[in-house]
Amino acid sequence: MIMNRTCHSVWMNCLQIIKDNVPAQSFKTWFEPIKALKLEGNVLTIQVPSVFFYEWLEEHYVSLLRKTIKHQLGTGGRLEYNIVMERASERGKGHTINVPTNSNGELRNHPVAMPVTLGADIKNPFVIPGLKKLNIDPQLNSKYSFDNFVEGDCNRLARSAGFAVAAKPGGTSFNPLFIYGGAGMGKTHLAQAIGSSVKTSYADKMVLYVQAEKFGQQFVDSLKNNTINDFVNFYQLIDVLIMDDVQFFSGKEKMQDIFFTIFNHLHTSGKQIIMTCDKAPKDLVGLEERLLSRFKWGLSADLQVPDLDTRIAVLNMKMRADGITLPHEVIEYVAHNIDNNIRELEGALISLLAHSTLNRKEIDLPLAKQMLKNFIKHSSKEISMESIQKLVCEYFEIPMEMVKSKTRKREIVQARQISMYLAKNHTKASLKTIGQFYGGRDHSTVIYACQTVEDLIDTDKKFKNWVQDIQKKLKMS
Repeated sequence: MIMNRTCHSVWMNCLQIIKDNVPAQSFKTWFEPIKALKLEGNVLTIQVPSVFFYEWLEEHYVSLLRKTIKHQLGTGGRLEYNIVMERASERGKGHTINVPTNSNGELRNHPVAMPVTLGADIKNPFVIPGLKKLNIDPQLNSKYSFDNFVEGDCNRLARSAGFAVAAKPGGTSFNPLFIYGGAGMGKTHLAQAIGSSVKTSYADKMVLYVQAEKFGQQFVDSLKNNTINDFVNFYQLIDVLIMDDVQFFSGKEKMQDIFFTIFNHLHTSGKQIIMTCDKAPKDLVGLEERLLSRFKWGLSADLQVPDLDTRIAVLNMKMRADGITLPHEVIEYVAHNIDNNIRELEGALISLLAHSTLNRKEIDLPLAKQMLKNFIKHSSKEISMESIQKLVCEYFEIPMEMVKSKTRKREIVQARQISMYLAKNHTKASLKTIGQFYGGRDHSTVIYACQTVEDLIDTDKKFKNWVQDIQKKLKMS
């Protein structure tokens, strides 16, 4: 039966199953761009747009894909990936690579570094309307670039989507690109980094960054001066429009009407729209449904609270940029205790350096604790991988060192898998960090361990009670 089927028909059947099991936006973002390449025996090869795209599928949808392929091609059915990479130095030229599988059929790969050149220096603020196209100041701050935007699990989706948009503005499925997250998470930084990269690669494109509040002021002025047509026509000239803090439009119906008109024109013309917001589109109130629906057309990517590794990386990058050094224990202390957002983290570092300069004292850990006591909120102890490992080993009465060993004894493997599952759900560590902690394993092993635990929780009552009991003890510790 399989011999008479094409790769396209098999993949279309897979998509029908997948579509019923994932949210509509997730399906549009992660499955519609995939292309079926070939079907050889019971092996289906599909093409995905990037390495990050493949890693996201493997981390979030590997179980669904495995079951779907098994349903279509039988128990021996397998899925292989081809990845298309666009290098910054050769934009527009597709580079297809095959992703190898190991002896267990697990797919492996590593993130791809994508360097970006900084944009031009910032000029005086623009005036609207009445400027000619060639004289438009993009309103981009040169300090915001991809080079100094630290990547982590908290922002990888948004950052990778930003790279794709910068490489091909208006030519990806990420239009509009809706970046959302709390204050100080880096929304403006990322949005402006995209704009700067576009200006570097496409000097002829008209890029404009504008805060929604500034847009609103210009709109009101145009009504007072009877220049509303000039105002709309100006914005319809833009090739890449970056609108910051669109939650400002809430409750302002006339302003929403104008932005709706501009949005439709730009999108229909193949122009790129990038928006930032403090909430996901579904959580916004006071906006017309027709406008909200358009916010959801492309990709909504959130910027989450940065994990410990990302916070340390941010501090190290900031120190390199400023040409200073601090003891590693001081950096770890600051990163561990200030975990709300990037802005607070950088503010604490600036305060620390200011105290050091004014008092002419070298910063050590005791001094750092004294200086930053107003920054640091004393909260409950953060759950760590070490505390999880200790608790699981005590619960099952096994030596702690065995969990990280290579042994395949059932009780050890089970404890290790539960530890990985709890680490993923109760810490901010990345899958890679978790795998490294538990004996130098890779992220795919962590994914498999978590899936195994979830399956056993659903099917084994005794196992479920174990996990719930350990979780209770973990929260009380």
